[in-house]
Amino acid sequence: MSSTPYHTVKHLIVTEKGTALAERGTYMFCVHRKARKQQVKQAVETLYKVHVERVRMMTMPPKRRVVRKGIAGERSRYKKALVTLREGDKIVIA
Repeated sequence: MSSTPYHTVKHLIVTEKGTALAERGTYMFCVHRKARKQQVKQAVETLYKVHVERVRMMTMPPKRRVVRKGIAGERSRYKKALVTLREGDKIVIA
C-alpha cells in the first residue's frame, strides 16, 4: 500500500449519522482497504493538522443492487474508519 496520506484517507463520509458524530468529535472516513489504524491516524493528523485520540475501523460488506434490465450487480466493499479527535480539535466540513 502506498504510504502517502492522500492514498490512505480517500474522503470524509458526510451523512446524517456522520454529522451527528462530528458534533461529538468523531469523524467518519472512507479509507484504503489495506490501511491499518496507525496509518489512518498519521494520515488524518498530517492532512487536517489535528490530534487523533482513537481510531476504530470496519470493513463494510458489498451491497446488491439492480443495475439495468433486472441484471444484478454489487457495490464494492470498502473500509470505514471512525476517528475520534482530542477535545478542542475540529475538522471543518465545507
